[in-house]
Amino acid sequence: MPQRSRWNVSVPEVEIPTYLFGDPTTPLGDALAFADAEDPETLSMTWTELRLWSQRLAAGLQAAGLEEGDRVLLLSGNNVMFPIINLGVIMASGIYQSANPHSNARELAYQFKLTTPHFILASEETLVCALEAAEMVGIGRERVYMFNHAPLAKDGSGNDDFKTGVKHWKNLLASTEIGRSFYWKRLTPSESKSTTVYMIMTSGTTGLPKAAEVSHYGILANCVQTDFVMSLDPNLRSKELAAKNSRWLCTIPLYHGLALCYFCTISIARQVPSYIMRQYEIHRMLESIEKYRITELHLVPPIIVAMTKDPAVKSGKYDLSSVTKTFSCAAPLGLEPTFQYESLWPKGQVNIKQGLASTESCCNTIGWDPTLTAVAGSVGEPMPNCEIKLMDDDENEVEPGQSGEIWFRGPNIMKGYWRNNKATHETITSDGWLKTGDVARQDENGWYHVVDRKKEMIKVKGVQVWPAELEALLLDHPAVRDAAVIGVRKDHEEYPRAYVVAAPENSVTSDEIVQFVNNRVSTIKRLTGGVVFTNTIPRAPSGKILRRIIRDTMKNESKM
Repeated sequence: MPQRSRWNVSVPEVEIPTYLFGDPTTPLGDALAFADAEDPETLSMTWTELRLWSQRLAAGLQAAGLEEGDRVLLLSGNNVMFPIINLGVIMASGIYQSANPHSNARELAYQFKLTTPHFILASEETLVCALEAAEMVGIGRERVYMFNHAPLAKDGSGNDDFKTGVKHWKNLLASTEIGRSFYWKRLTPSESKSTTVYMIMTSGTTGLPKAAEVSHYGILANCVQTDFVMSLDPNLRSKELAAKNSRWLCTIPLYHGLALCYFCTISIARQVPSYIMRQYEIHRMLESIEKYRITELHLVPPIIVAMTKDPAVKSGKYDLSSVTKTFSCAAPLGLEPTFQYESLWPKGQVNIKQGLASTESCCNTIGWDPTLTAVAGSVGEPMPNCEIKLMDDDENEVEPGQSGEIWFRGPNIMKGYWRNNKATHETITSDGWLKTGDVARQDENGWYHVVDRKKEMIKVKGVQVWPAELEALLLDHPAVRDAAVIGVRKDHEEYPRAYVVAAPENSVTSDEIVQFVNNRVSTIKRLTGGVVFTNTIPRAPSGKILRRIIRDTMKNESKM
């Protein structure tokens, strides 16, 4: 029988800007909204400035010809002006989308062709690649703009790129006077549910990425769910307390759906000041935590594991005492890294709260009540307004204690995949259940434990072996920095093989790692496919392992 959340919250049937700001002229104050972690004195903005910048962009986009439902794509690494682009597009009645700035021209061309953006804003680092991809699909360079933080810096760097003939995005900004008088379109309740506001690309961990269409209502459903759960903490019960007692640090890519929800919606709704890292680097992150007295971290497992193995962290070089909360999602986090991470603080100060999120659910589906101590390895219980059931391969509910695919139903589910009805119907049932592709079990206390992705299961002599379990064990080894496990086929059988990133100062051998794992698992789960050392494990920005890239590399090597 499906499990319903023990909480129900009302979802506003309005447009995102009205929920976040009230109306275009509501006093917002001059408290800090966003700051660049490297240069907060120059590159920062208040809540009032955030809204005004967004209004200026919205007015400018409409003046440049953007019509309702047109797409605007941002191609950039992290930038303190990211939320302005996001909100400006939304205020202009456009559809916001972003792209991975590390994509090559072919990958970008695929996304451009799929979603047909009306305007493209590309950072200086990605501009040449963006122009190449645009040309491949027939998008003229007059619709491509160079993006950086120059309008905020006021340092004269916001010039057009004469080498490429591309204009600077400041040309899309209306004047301050016009911005102040800009009113975004109000939506009816039905329009809030039907109007697409985001197109978020899926990770493409097992195939080509798809564009998930998300409505205003879907984003706000996730926002109020998360806001409600966060507000259960007595120290964060109100917006005023959250603004006073919280400081967030953005370490994850803002072009990804997870960061988009937290740092372009939830942080604004709760008026939490946020510091934006331009690029993740562990020691810069630690310096920022110390300097800005960060209280809450939103991390992915690779960052957590890196912290537990970093000598500077272990030595106490950085003052991390301000941290009281850590949220982890995107991939399962093993027990040992959980305990090691929590031990960096006095007992009980930091308790990792794992959760389950997906692009298709506009972020959160399962999470933890902040007043409870999270069980290591568990992602918690259904978020407000949500239902969960675990299904077998025949689409029947599993018996208690057994593993099954998570099916999810709630108001924050996407509308569907853009121009892909087949994939939409395969993913969302006629009665509204989203097939997540994540496999989990529910323990005797009702908490969910994610096992792995359904498509990543390895069949060894007919028995299910889950890569995530073996990866967690591998990361327990002190010489292993990162790891991924895939199945390799030989003589019509499948065998688990580990790809390992070893610590540079360590001379561990493949035999030692095989022995380490094999001594801790049953015979069927042993690394009979061997161990391969590699320099890096390919991951999506969410932290998910891109196993298809590992498989493709393995196939190419076998042909040589």
